[in-house]
Parts: sequence; C-alpha cells; structure tokens
Amino acid sequence: MTGFFLRLVAMDILFLRDFRLELIIGLYEWERKAPQPVLIDLEIGLYDHKAGHSDDVRDTIDYGRVAERIRESSASRGFHLVEALGEHIAEIVRGEFGAPWVKVTVRKLAILRGVRDLGIIVERGSRI
Repeated sequence: MTGFFLRLVAMDILFLRDFRLELIIGLYEWERKAPQPVLIDLEIGLYDHKAGHSDDVRDTIDYGRVAERIRESSASRGFHLVEALGEHIAEIVRGEFGAPWVKVTVRKLAILRGVRDLGIIVERGSRI
C-alpha cells in the first residue's frame, strides 16, 4: 500500500511579549549615541510536556532565566542590525536552553518619521 502519513506533533509554545531592552543598536552615528528601547516578542517551542503534568519548572524552559540571559548578553555588546540581535537571541534560546524551535520578533520604536516600529522576525529550528 502506498500513500503518505500525516505526522501530528504536539508542541507547546512558551512566549514572552513586549520584552523591553535598552541597548545600543543601529547603523548611523546618531542611533549609537545612547541606548534605544527595543521590544522583543519571543516564542519558544517545547516538545516535552512533562511540566504540564508535574507543575515543576525543572521540567520546562525557565522563561525568567531566558529573559535574564538575553538581557545580560545583549547589554554587553552593541548591534548594528536588528537581524543580528534576532539571530543572537535565537542562538541563545536554542543553544543554551535546548529549544527545538524559536521565533524572535525584534522591534525598534519610532526610529523613522511616520513609522511606529520596524524590525525583523527570525524563526529557527523545526516544529516537526
């Protein structure tokens, strides 16, 4: 018998919305004179559903530790591009916290006249 199989994968998504950082970011000299506010939305895929049953933070990714690690690592360096910041955050979440999938949205606020925010969405890993 030939055909295909539909593989259903259960994934939980842990998220942080409007995570605010103040950092040096930008290409232009005027952007790099002082820290700017940047908002980050972070979605972290989790295949292991033990925490939902155990109610124990050791069975999941601790979002407090993730936020602190991102804050710490981003403050110690400057970025020229939102793309570089997004990639940096994705590498931390996947490499240091073992997430199989991450989606990072980075937004710079009111940097261009008539534009509320601008940014990038970086998605790394697989949902399957």
